[in-house]
Amino acid sequence: MRTACSLPLVLAALLFGGAAAIAAERPNVVLILTDDQGYGDLACLGNPVLKTPHLDQLYADSVRLTDFHVNPFCTPSRAALMTGRSASRTGAFRTSSGRTMLHPDETTMAELFRDNGYATGIFGKWHLGDAYPHRPQDRGFTSSLWHHCGGLTQISDYWGNDYFDDHYEQNGQYQKFTGYCTDVWFDNALMFIEQHARREEPFFCYLPTNAPHGPFLVAERYAAPYRDQPEAANAEFLGMIANIDENIGKLRQRLQDLGVAENTLLIYMTDNGTSAGVKVADNPDGWPQVGFNAGMRGKKGSMYDGGHRVPCFVHWPKGKLAHGTDVSPLTAHYDWLPTLMDLCDLKGRKGPALDGRSLAPLLRGTNETWGPRTMIRQYQGGVFFRFAPEPWRESLVMTKRWRLLNGRELYDIANDPGQRRDIAPQYPEVVERLRKSYLAWWQEVEPRLAKPVRLHAGNQAENPLRLTAQDWRLAPFGNPPTSQHAVRKLSGVEGPWMLELERAGTYVITLRQFPLEAPQPIQARQTWLRIAGYEVARPLPQDATNARFRATLPAGPAELETAFVDRDGKRTSAYFAEILFIEAAQD
Repeated sequence: MRTACSLPLVLAALLFGGAAAIAAERPNVVLILTDDQGYGDLACLGNPVLKTPHLDQLYADSVRLTDFHVNPFCTPSRAALMTGRSASRTGAFRTSSGRTMLHPDETTMAELFRDNGYATGIFGKWHLGDAYPHRPQDRGFTSSLWHHCGGLTQISDYWGNDYFDDHYEQNGQYQKFTGYCTDVWFDNALMFIEQHARREEPFFCYLPTNAPHGPFLVAERYAAPYRDQPEAANAEFLGMIANIDENIGKLRQRLQDLGVAENTLLIYMTDNGTSAGVKVADNPDGWPQVGFNAGMRGKKGSMYDGGHRVPCFVHWPKGKLAHGTDVSPLTAHYDWLPTLMDLCDLKGRKGPALDGRSLAPLLRGTNETWGPRTMIRQYQGGVFFRFAPEPWRESLVMTKRWRLLNGRELYDIANDPGQRRDIAPQYPEVVERLRKSYLAWWQEVEPRLAKPVRLHAGNQAENPLRLTAQDWRLAPFGNPPTSQHAVRKLSGVEGPWMLELERAGTYVITLRQFPLEAPQPIQARQTWLRIAGYEVARPLPQDATNARFRATLPAGPAELETAFVDRDGKRTSAYFAEILFIEAAQD
């Protein structure tokens, strides 16, 4: 018997079969980003105290970027990594004060992988927004397990978390997990990897650990080897890295067991210089007095190299990379997006122009001309956000040889890696050339620094919208209370939330001093609220845990201002709020 087969069916089979074959060839990607681990916080990079055998082996097996730079602190590094652009362009250039979220026109790495058929998962610290439309699930991740804010125990983290047996948000709902935070991230990442590996689906797994960020909490068995060692600046900090190392070993073994190690592109990097691996004079800009920093000056928060030069290495056996070699040209976090677009054949990116360059020629050792480049960083507002962003202040212009700080200090990094000799007077022509590069950059980024990024109410993706003081937009500078400890002290600070009301209609706004999961009586006698032309003040009942307002509001941008007033007249804004959309306005 002859079986009929139509030409369209044959073409469809060839088309979809070819697409499946292409998908099978594309590499999986595991991107590990640790928090506050500096260049010197690895045994393979010279640390004389710390033991990191699994990371040492990964280092030996990998291409190593030896002059790789990020920003000197958390959120900006994550913004640049996710977008391929300078953090000062993205809207996410601080760690709080409403400046941790990306402008809507930015495209993230996760969105690009998702749109190219990858399963996308995040496991750990996001720090690019806690509420819609800035959560990881809003920004391209189809699976998400994460903690809010910039660290555990901070204001928007689940109340009472302490690194062990905590609550984290998983795919939009809080769940309680058993175990140490880093173990939870890795264990759940491995389940995600196994699920998609068994289906032969390409995956992008983003593993940004919150460790070894403070508070420095870890099981004693990890910290104990580093106690009473004079060269160990902080035993718990080193123990947290030892735990990460152990999880790296488990991850690599599981990739092998699943048969996907050969075609998995594994990247290891960190988000800024060390926070506790050294003790320095003139914090954060001095030279180490205790601990190891690979000869560099500065630590987390510093514009000297110790604040932003970090480890980065990549392993991909099937990709025929130049494994076991060092890559010395100047490279950066924002190079990874264009690199992955190249190596994973990611198409269709939309959005503003990239600042990064594809590292593929360097990783493959093809000896293509890389050429000179100039990179610019700026710690907008400085440590503790004590001033508004302005030209030159806390700025850095980098080339392979030179570092220009604040527009006036010049260091020859090739001959003075410890940045001990300011030679600006001897090289005025270099200073002038680098200053011109900075001024052109500043003209481009300044308008986007001033433009607020808004949280959106009235969208069913998060209704009610949950707000915390983390996202008050203080102007022109300043930090809101960002820790649970500061909330308990009832710090007398006021700040507004910058909103976009997506629909005109009736909203219920609930104000709190303490979070929904840990209600306590409000320490005030009166409450006040103003938003979009609606303003009301009223007394608070004794022992009230919240103040609730019902208002009919127009669609569009709005500023939500709040206050609790105690018997002495002291005011503080509501640390927590929910905005529930009830019904649309009648035409």
